[in-house]
Formats: sequence, structure tokens, C-alpha cells
Amino acid sequence: MTYVVIGLGKFGFHVAKGLAQQGEVVIAIDNDEEKIRDISEFVQDAIMLDSTDIRALREAGIGDAEIAIVSIGEHIEASILTVMALKELGIETVVAKAITQVHGQILSKLGAAKVIYPEMESAKKLVKKIVANMHYETIDLSITMKLAKMTVPSFWVGTSILSPIFEEEYDVKAIAYKHQGEWRTTFEKNDILEAGDILVVLGDSNHIEALSKKHNQ
Repeated sequence: MTYVVIGLGKFGFHVAKGLAQQGEVVIAIDNDEEKIRDISEFVQDAIMLDSTDIRALREAGIGDAEIAIVSIGEHIEASILTVMALKELGIETVVAKAITQVHGQILSKLGAAKVIYPEMESAKKLVKKIVANMHYETIDLSITMKLAKMTVPSFWVGTSILSPIFEEEYDVKAIAYKHQGEWRTTFEKNDILEAGDILVVLGDSNHIEALSKKHNQ
């Protein structure tokens, strides 16, 4: 399997390098001599050319590759023309980077088998991480003791607030919870934790940190 990676910005560089490190045959292409020089030590071949020029691509033997990855997200016209040239050369699978939905739709209509949005995906992962951390916060009571305030994790939904599971499995003690907007500090057996409830538990630092990792999985 031969991969062609066109456009050696941060994303394209790491894709080309990563594929090569997995033992794949990689041809890297860019019109910037410095970028070609930087990637050349990692890949089978690094070629400086204008990827919108189908004749240049053909002369470089690019049409023999099975998969092409176009990472020219910032220059939409060049990205479009490159995908068109690759499809005309007969490359079966073209994966293309896009920076907007419209850009991606155009690339799909031109024959890109898959369109990826690295910036959008990175933003989604960051937001998910931030939101996850917002759902679990700790308060130091002393060097060794902490309180943890959290949205009730899925593995505790349906559990009685008086269940021994908190102490037996996690070595923490439930001391308060908020249900339907109301805080409760005295409990009964039929007080069952539901999704969306807020729970406060007490424990030593190690157990609170272990619970944090479990909660954010």
C-alpha cells in the first residue's frame, strides 16, 4: 500500500510521519522546500511540486498510489483542484482535510471518499475535556482529606444514598446530594441517586483522586 500525503502543515506532517513509522510506504508532497526537507528523513519519498498541476503529479508517479491524503485545508482553491487532479489520475481513495462544512461538501462531491475536520475535532475534544472536569471538583479539607462534588456518575445511578458501596468499593462517605434542585443531608433508604443529581462525598486524597479518574472515564 502506497500513501500520498499532500500538504505538510502540522496535520499533514504528523500524518505522513505517523504512517511511515507504522511501516507504510509514504510519498510526501508540498510546494515548500523547507517542509519537504523536514519530512524527507521519515518517508520513502518527498517531492516538491504544485499538487494542482495534474501533469506534475502524473510525472511524479502519483497515479500509482492507492490512497491520497490531501491536507491543504487553509487554501481552499488548491485543495479543490488537488482533489480533482487526484481523481482524474484514477486514485481510488482520496481523504481530504476541510476547514468548513461547505468546503467539505464540495470535496465530497468531487469524489473524496472521506472528509476530515481536524480543527473541529480538536475543539470538540477540548470542550469535552473541559466539561468533564466541570462535572467533578474537589475541595481540600486538610493535607490528607478532601471533599468531592460531582454529577452522579453512571455507575452510581440507581444506587441508594445509604448503600455501603461508597465505603466498601471506593472508601468514601456520601454526605450530601442535590436532587431536583434541593440539597439533602439526611437520608432514607429509598433515596435513590438519579442521573443529573449532584453528590458530595468525603474521603482521603488518594481515594478521591482515584474516584476522579473513574468518574471522568
